[in-house]
Amino acid sequence: MNIETLREYCIAKPAVTEEFPFDQDTLVFKVLGKMFALTSLKKWEEGKGAVNLKCNPEKAEELRATYESVLPGYHMSKKHWNTVELFQGELSTDFIKTLIDESYELVVKGMPKKQQAELKKLSS
Repeated sequence: MNIETLREYCIAKPAVTEEFPFDQDTLVFKVLGKMFALTSLKKWEEGKGAVNLKCNPEKAEELRATYESVLPGYHMSKKHWNTVELFQGELSTDFIKTLIDESYELVVKGMPKKQQAELKKLSS
């Protein structure tokens, strides 16, 4: 997966915005103001593309034990976030998209019911 594919996939989701809230390097994807994916543009330029994704804690541990390219979230809560290295080619694009979908859904599930209803309206 390359940075363009990652970006296009993330911003195609309902109510997603892309921002640079920390610096001009860290691209953050948010759903209704809540982060679900972030990536360093500098790392992509260096050929070391990766994305941080939210993950269920049990599954996060399982993924880390199974794949060399899934690590505890860099600069994030290690319990709830993974850094998924995309430059190694270990993970298929479809699998990475599934991890992005799961991150998005976890963030949505954590929102108040009112926001979830708003999102449901936007996506129909």
